[in-house]
Formats: sequence, C-alpha cells, structure tokens
Amino acid sequence: MQEDLARKLGQACGYEDWSLFLVNSGAEANENALKLASFHTGRDKIVAFHGAFHGRTSGAVAVTDNPKIQAPFNAHHKVAFATLNDLDSVEQELRGGDVAAVILEAIQGVGGIRIATDEFLQGLRALCTKYGTVLIMDEVQCGYGRTGWFFAHQKAGITPDLVSVAKGMANGFPIGGVLISPEFKATKGMLGTTFGGNYLAMAGAHAVLDIIRKENLLENVSRTGAWLKANIPTSPLIKEVRGEGLMLGIEFTQPVADIRKKLLFEKHIFTGVSGTSMIRLLAPLVLSVDDAAIFVQALKEVLNA
Repeated sequence: MQEDLARKLGQACGYEDWSLFLVNSGAEANENALKLASFHTGRDKIVAFHGAFHGRTSGAVAVTDNPKIQAPFNAHHKVAFATLNDLDSVEQELRGGDVAAVILEAIQGVGGIRIATDEFLQGLRALCTKYGTVLIMDEVQCGYGRTGWFFAHQKAGITPDLVSVAKGMANGFPIGGVLISPEFKATKGMLGTTFGGNYLAMAGAHAVLDIIRKENLLENVSRTGAWLKANIPTSPLIKEVRGEGLMLGIEFTQPVADIRKKLLFEKHIFTGVSGTSMIRLLAPLVLSVDDAAIFVQALKEVLNA
C-alpha cells in the first residue's frame, strides 16, 4: 500500500520520480526534511522566515517564528529568520556557505495568509541552487489542492528539493510525508518511524487522492475560491482580502473575536483566525459556490447588524 500511495501521489502532483517517506504529522515531516537537508549538505544552519509556522516539535518549532511556543532548549538550533519576499535578506544568510536548507510555506497560514510571490519563489530557487542549499517547501497547510494547485509552490513554476505534506492527506486521520527529489540518496537507518505508513492511514490517503481526481476537486477549489474571494462584502471594517483558492484571509481593521462569535452562534458558521484581526478561511475542498454564498450572506448580515 505504501508503494502504491507513493506512485499515486507522484502522478497527482507531477513528481513521479521522487521518493516518499511516510510519517504521522506535519511537524514530523518537517523534522525529517530538515534532517535530510543537513545529512545531504553536511551543514547545520537553517534559514526560515518571519511569520513562519512549521510545527511544535523541537526542530520544527525552532524554525517557527513564534517565541511563545519555544522552550529554552529549542534555542540550541542554528536558525536565521529572513523576510518573506525579500531576496536580499535571504542571500545575506546564504553567503556564509553554512546553510543546509531554506524552509518556507508558499502561503503562510498561521502567519496571516502571507503569499510568497512567484518572482520571490523563482529567485529563491535560483539562490539555493547557487549556494548549494536545499530548498524545502512546507506544503502541510497550503498543499494538497487547497489553493487550486496540488502544491501551492507549483503556481510559480519551481521545483524544490524536498516537500513536506500532512493535514489533508487522509482527511483527518494522522499521516504525514516528505517527498524527496532524486538528488537525495537514502541510506539504511538515516530515517525511521514506528507508525508511519500504517494500513489505516494508507487507506485514508488512497481514498483522498481517488476523490480529488474523480471529483475534479482542484478545479472546484479554483472556481469556488475565486467566486468567494470576489464576493466577500465590502465594508469599512474590512481592510484586505488575500489568498488563493480555498485558503483565504479577511483582514479587519479591528479585532475579530466578536464577529467570529456571531458567525458561530447566530449563523452556525465556524471560522479560523490568525492573530487578532484576521478571519482565516480553510473550507473543505468540496465547498460549492452555493455553500460559499451562504457564508457571504451570513457575513453581510453580521457586519450590518
């Protein structure tokens, strides 16, 4: 089942000649991607980005730009934080020749739906190649069809070296993975996992890929997401709407706690949040335009109440 999943995933995302290492969560996927990069390069420094979120385990939290979740021992990792969409800030760190990997999300989810531009991703790919640094794309939240592309970075036309995945892989059942380019030569004992690739997780992961293909969910995400983004109501309270597909953020000019409470308790619509002033929308990939219209109408009513 594991080999079949690797083949099926490769066909779905276009990375058919890559390897797949199966784990149990996004944090574990990122931990192993960072370890692979360090093994591959012999280096020990990582570049991440301000606003990033890569998980809560030791290495993953070290490359997450949130001091609130970092315990003292997490500080032992060598990590530098660059600025998203600022290539100069990245190259400043790469010039020393000691950076094993650059890790980033094509769209920062927890960080407030901050989008890495196509030009930035293309320039970053070139910089990593120039300095012999591994490029890791964290597609745990923004991948698996959420933006209308299978992986969000594919919109920019780049190919990273490692891709971490999880969340959407088995529709809620714990699973994660690292997609590994052919440049990496795995050796026995380099990576390991106790529960990764278990049969229940495999059954869920196979079913998800089958449904994405049979129900044309990437096309549905693009269509519904574009309609939803275009029809978010205008209001003096709304500062900006940004995102791709069904990964959208509505930034308000004030804290959104009361708005979210009204949506939940009066309209029975649950929304996410990023910081204090952004509603984060991560709707199911099966969301229809009719479903999206219900949310739009509910939001209008709450804002006009």
